[in-house]
Amino acid sequence: MATPNYGYEKRQKELAKKRKKEDKLRAKADRKAGLVPAATDDDQPPQDGEGAAPEAAPPQP
Repeated sequence: MATPNYGYEKRQKELAKKRKKEDKLRAKADRKAGLVPAATDDDQPPQDGEGAAPEAAPPQP
């Protein structure tokens, strides 16, 4: 039976951690520079008929 390669698992875990840290730093730098990341579903207003109430027109004097 083969023995587990713990060194490989550890290296993969370290690489994933490093990648995640770099992504966070890059996102932080983008926010600081004023760049807006791609819009997510939460950022977009609802489309017609998706639970949004129609806006009422202001009363005419």
